[in-house]
This record gives sequence, C-alpha cells and structure tokens, in this order.
Amino acid sequence: MLPVTPSAKSQSYVLYAAAAFGAGCLLTAMLKCNADLAHSASALFASFAAHGIGLVAATLILLALRQRPWRAGSANAGAATAKIPLWAYFGGFSGAATVMATSIAANSALGLAGTLALGLAGQLVFSLAADMWGLMGLKARKLSLYDLAALALIGVGSLTIILEAGAGT
Repeated sequence: MLPVTPSAKSQSYVLYAAAAFGAGCLLTAMLKCNADLAHSASALFASFAAHGIGLVAATLILLALRQRPWRAGSANAGAATAKIPLWAYFGGFSGAATVMATSIAANSALGLAGTLALGLAGQLVFSLAADMWGLMGLKARKLSLYDLAALALIGVGSLTIILEAGAGT
C-alpha cells in the first residue's frame, strides 16, 4: 500500500512502479516486433537482430553518456567488474532463448496475449522459487500467502486468456 503523504520514499516507489509498468509495455511491443521478424525469417534471426540492434543501441547510449566502465581508471572499472558473479552473464543466453521461444509462441494459437500471460506466470514461478531458495545471490525468504494468492490469480488469469484464445481457433 502506498503511503498517503508524499515523501522521497513514496515518490521513488511510484517512479520505480511506473518504470516497471513502462518496461512491461515495451516488452509487449518488443515481443510483437520479434514475432514479426520470426514469422518473416526465423526465430534465430529475430534473436540475432534484437540483440545486435540492442548492442548498438547500448553502445551509443554508453558513448553519449560518456560511461566507459571497461576502461582502466574508470570509477566502475576493475573492482566492480571483479565482483560480477559468473552466472550473471547467463542473462545474455537466456535473453536470446527467450526471444526465440516467445517469437515462436506469439505466432501460434496462443497469440501475443497468451504468450505474455504464460511468460508472466513463468516469471512469477521462477522468481518465487529464487526468493524461497535464495537462488542467484538473493537472500532466501519465506513465501507468504500474498505470494501464493498472486500466483493463483496470475495462473487463473493466464488460463482464462489461453482458453479464450483456444476457443477462437
């Protein structure tokens, strides 16, 4: 629940919530673009194009902001990169696999909404498992009834979208 009185903490929370919501919107647009690429070429090409263009965009942003964390003498160089756990680099592989899998699924009877619904359910299941068991450097925490209620609601919502999509075919 958001506090009633404005504060730096609540303003930050709203900003982070808006950023997360915006990222979700961008994720949907990205998935549709990747699905169109996969439909016209292949899922592998969609992944290659998405990550290649992403690399160029990230490089241009880093250069524009004059951030070069890989350079000696940089505030972010050396000590910061030495602390990166090896498993953190798996994000690139999982990102490529995600683009290919969602590009294929979105072009199926699941459609965009069904693909995203199942993707959200999968994200929640994995994140709850990661929280519960302290995977990937997270501090382990006990799951609450709220966590399980959210999982149930997202599961029912996903099932509703999928069943509706299946009824239309």
